[in-house]
Amino acid sequence: MDSGTESELAAEKLATEKLATEKTDDRAKALMAQDENSPDKGGGLPIIQYWAEHTLSPEGPKLWKTLLHKSACLSCAWGTGGQKGGFTNEEGEKLQRCMKSVEAITAEMMPPVADDFFARYSLDELQQLTSLEADRLGRLSYPVILRAGSTHYERIGWEEIYQMTAAAFRQQPERVASYSSGRSSNEAAYLLQLMMRTLGSNNLADCSDLCHSPSTVGLKEVFGTSTSMVSLENLKQADCVVLIGANSPSNHPRFMNELIKLRDRGGKVIIVNPVVEVGLVKFGSPAFPIKSLIPGSDIASLYLQLIPGSDVALFVGIQKALLEKGLAKQDFLHAHAENWEAVVEFAQNTAWETLTATCGVSQQEIEAAAEIIGAAKGAVFAWAMGATQHDNSVDNIYSIANTAVLSGHVGKPGAGTMPIRGHSNVQGFGSMGVTTKLKQEIKQALEKLLGRSLNLPEGYDTRALIEAADLHKVDALLCLGGNLYAANPDSTQAKRALGQIETIVYLATKPNLGHFHGLAKQNTLIIPVFNRFENPHKTTTESGNNFVRLNNEGETHLKSADLVSEVGFLTELAHRLHGADPVDWRKLQDTQYVRHLIAQTIPGYEKIGAIDTTLEEFTISGRIFNQPHFATPSGKAKLFVTPLPLLTLPSISEFGLPDSTQGIVLALMTGRSYSQHNTVVYKIGDQYRGMPHRNCILMNAGDARRVGFEEHDRVTVQANAGKLENVEIIYGMVREGSALMFYPEVNVIFKAKVEPRSGTPAFKRVPAVVYAL
Repeated sequence: MDSGTESELAAEKLATEKLATEKTDDRAKALMAQDENSPDKGGGLPIIQYWAEHTLSPEGPKLWKTLLHKSACLSCAWGTGGQKGGFTNEEGEKLQRCMKSVEAITAEMMPPVADDFFARYSLDELQQLTSLEADRLGRLSYPVILRAGSTHYERIGWEEIYQMTAAAFRQQPERVASYSSGRSSNEAAYLLQLMMRTLGSNNLADCSDLCHSPSTVGLKEVFGTSTSMVSLENLKQADCVVLIGANSPSNHPRFMNELIKLRDRGGKVIIVNPVVEVGLVKFGSPAFPIKSLIPGSDIASLYLQLIPGSDVALFVGIQKALLEKGLAKQDFLHAHAENWEAVVEFAQNTAWETLTATCGVSQQEIEAAAEIIGAAKGAVFAWAMGATQHDNSVDNIYSIANTAVLSGHVGKPGAGTMPIRGHSNVQGFGSMGVTTKLKQEIKQALEKLLGRSLNLPEGYDTRALIEAADLHKVDALLCLGGNLYAANPDSTQAKRALGQIETIVYLATKPNLGHFHGLAKQNTLIIPVFNRFENPHKTTTESGNNFVRLNNEGETHLKSADLVSEVGFLTELAHRLHGADPVDWRKLQDTQYVRHLIAQTIPGYEKIGAIDTTLEEFTISGRIFNQPHFATPSGKAKLFVTPLPLLTLPSISEFGLPDSTQGIVLALMTGRSYSQHNTVVYKIGDQYRGMPHRNCILMNAGDARRVGFEEHDRVTVQANAGKLENVEIIYGMVREGSALMFYPEVNVIFKAKVEPRSGTPAFKRVPAVVYAL
């Protein structure tokens, strides 16, 4: 090929990329301009106003003291704080706190629930509260119990708590279970699974079962490790990020700073999302007060607004374009991948018409994405629950990983796969063995520690736990944080299932809806615990990028409170269940000894055994791949063919409505609002989507008008488990044929399909009908 032809091809590639980029970027900006509900950017001055309201308030000095405390941020798993200081990340960068962090800390600094509160308010009254109202009740500062037949919670003493809980867990091992959230520490997580497995139970359900379990399953199969292979240091070397199914401006705000810096150094950001989120188009970051905060920074270079659930078709399309344009790294595939031939053949043989019809993205846009990825020196593929909460979500992860390998963007600095975790220590719980799918090397180490076989039954993940409870197969449940009731689809089933369990013990810092709706048949206990920055002992947490932080001891503002640490509760319960066998459980109330056990039994955590002396925080070994040698038996990435999903919607009549009904069937997505953390709601609306309250549906204006609806009309939304009435239509930048409503309130209307390999419900594609009242 002569140099002239090469120049022409290069020019053609640049023109294709520019045309499609301009098209989608302009389209996203045009949608923002047309949407009167949408601000001109995400972030911006409202963040500064929020900070000022809280840090300059009478409670400001206490808030600043907590923000500066040497402990990890309570909010998302992006991670900051620890021994470098509350505002410092693992790279030593300062000012690493965000509004989400302030929200979480402010909620934990509320006054205590009044001494006579539970005597004054009946269960019927408490069940009328919203998530926001429940959270605003204040901090739990004394233990309470709801006994069978009672209308009120009442105080209970610690000796009765331990006797009752120990008796409840002395059942057949398969009839006891736990559920946990990522709010707690590595030490509490380790003790929880150790206690449960010593009982002989593998029923270790976790909140990750509902969100990133497909990432864990898929990445383990492809690369031999189930977490991000990208460190923060590596991310800073990337010149391309593909961000899939994540509303990071709301849920991981400090990640936006990395995207802004990437764009500033000439890199490209590809957004894959059925909703045009304003902050993913332009974001004003307080970290850059002059260049970004007020004018905003461009984020998306290319915005691909796909049909919900069609990720596989889009990424097979990108693979096809990489192959057709000579951008696939054939030498890399031969040297560092297995089964790539079948993946390549599948992409080559799948027609463009099939791919574009399935995902709703044009061939030109897909080719532009391939051009950007193929031209990048280092591309990072990042995703959140928009990719994982589907009934084929493991295939979604396979297709993303296949694309990363095919383009050669794994096994080198500045490139790789990076699931973005939600809760601050949710990944740490998995590392500690809180899972029904225990890694073989951890199992063997625990067997040596415990002196017994751990060939236990499969165990219940979160959805299996609800199903088992509904069938009267669970007698006792311990919930270490979280809100099991509200986090599940089909709220009616969740409430009924939990009501079949004899005893439920909730460890929590604040009231939530689960405490008022997720009630046991006989005894429901709420145990008040210290939060992370109050604990009387050191703890550790793990970020989504595999960095382990050490949290200092603290003190609580709750004077005369009757609190217990999670570690203290678990070790005392374990002692009453097991005595001093096979370990001295009460000795483990000193968390330094827990860390010694972790160092002996959890691969990659060897350094935690000396962290009390060295204060050296660390990146877990064996997870960051800077060379193309992976943790699989062959050392190669193992690729998987990913069949295209069949995306259909039922007719109106299949919902039991007449064909003549004024309405439309849509693919409904659940989502969190701007001021929300998992099931906890801090504000009822979402200013960036223009949704003023919780009982809204975000619809495409064209969809609404086609069936005679206008904005602010009130409608009924129905799925396969129930309906919500008087729902307000809000026009928004959502893909035609789809809609969005707020989680957890919308959970009451649907029974979600479950991805069979991961157990994760399909929250992001729920067939629903919107019809006139």
